[in-house]
Amino acid sequence: MATVELRFSALPEHVRTARLVAAAVARRAGVDESVLDEVRLAVGEACSRAVGLHQRGGIGGTVRVALTDQEKRFLIEVEDEAGPAAVPAPGAAEGGDPDDDTLGLAVITGLVEDLEVTKGADGGVIRMSWPVSVTSVAV
Repeated sequence: MATVELRFSALPEHVRTARLVAAAVARRAGVDESVLDEVRLAVGEACSRAVGLHQRGGIGGTVRVALTDQEKRFLIEVEDEAGPAAVPAPGAAEGGDPDDDTLGLAVITGLVEDLEVTKGADGGVIRMSWPVSVTSVAV
């Protein structure tokens, strides 16, 4: 099980880099080409949400993206350091514009079948995974 970890300052200009890295690592892990756009979009939404939570809360810190190639799944975790506001309460989002948070999570939910939004050590964690092709071989 190989993991690539990316940490970046909670700034919007770094989200594009996270999307590109996620797509490249997903391709190498064996995620089907037809799903790579979904991976790219889901990571972009999750990272944009994390950056937004940091900025709305006036919080510094970093966003962590962990890309893990498991035996049959490709797992991505996006973790923020935005504190309790990072985990949405059922039916509402605290801090900032609730519509932005709800919309971002709705987009991710539409893109990812295996999705979990939980509380991490310092904020929220969005955990997403996709199946990998067993026949593919990383070069």
